[in-house]
Amino acid sequence: MRLTAATAARFARLAFDCVHREYPNKIAHVLSSDADVRPPRELTPAFYGCFDWHSAVHGHWMLARLARLFPEEPFAQHAVARLRRSITPVNVDAEVRYLVGPNRDSFERPYGLAWLLALHAELQQSAPELAAILAPLEDAAFRKMSAWIQKLPYPDRCGQHANTAFALGLILDAKGNSGDIFRERALHFYGNDANGPLRMEPSGEDFLSPCLAEADLMRRVLEPSLFADWLSGFLPDISMLQPAVSPDRADGKLAHLDGLNLSRAWMLRGVAKGLPDRDARKDLCSNLAEKHREAGLASVTGEHYEGGHWLGTFAVYLETS
Repeated sequence: MRLTAATAARFARLAFDCVHREYPNKIAHVLSSDADVRPPRELTPAFYGCFDWHSAVHGHWMLARLARLFPEEPFAQHAVARLRRSITPVNVDAEVRYLVGPNRDSFERPYGLAWLLALHAELQQSAPELAAILAPLEDAAFRKMSAWIQKLPYPDRCGQHANTAFALGLILDAKGNSGDIFRERALHFYGNDANGPLRMEPSGEDFLSPCLAEADLMRRVLEPSLFADWLSGFLPDISMLQPAVSPDRADGKLAHLDGLNLSRAWMLRGVAKGLPDRDARKDLCSNLAEKHREAGLASVTGEHYEGGHWLGTFAVYLETS
């Protein structure tokens, strides 16, 4: 872990500023009747802040992780208080009713639901009593994701929220042996891939690398020697990667490129970790990860809410995973 207490406190403040900040708010909400016209705090009372549901979920994940890693720091007590304010039996019950309601089969699938599973896994380590309260929502999300992944015919290879590989990676980390169906589908979707189009990345508003997300997933499901062979066929020249530059951090979509540097950094580290000890690509990937890390962390300032409501999570994931 490379995160210092001072930097952790700065990232925690980003979450404090948004996990219970209702507006501005972008809701992915299907109206079934006039009764569904309600504010975010009533629709999803546990996760209504941070501009959108998935950012609220992983904002809570960030607070849980920071409180666990820095329990003696003053911000940790405030982080736990925020978690307890959100994760209550009444709020979670409302979240479950919302998630399983009519016309919501695709709600926050897969990105937000994968982060929900990650949040529950983190709470099991940092605040078991809150994990127990969140468990009904986690169970509903896991059942939805399990049913979806078994019928999904093709993976989504975009660089944003719908990316299948990124979600599968989060789920495998969160669920361990309970994620066997996700491991099987990862091999089915990606096991025979070759010649990944790394030269075509990034697309204009990516915050994930489709090629690296896939590689970071496959190192989770293949032994090092098999992963090394697979990577040779899929990404024969990783060295072409260079950090992206956002032209306007006040534009919510263009701020995605700052997140791309952070996610590329942790994915490159993952790829390096998955390779055999003497593989020369370990050093190459580690060096590229450091370049992207430096560029990505420089953007996590909170100057603009468009990035401030979520970039802190990506920074914490990078520095602590």
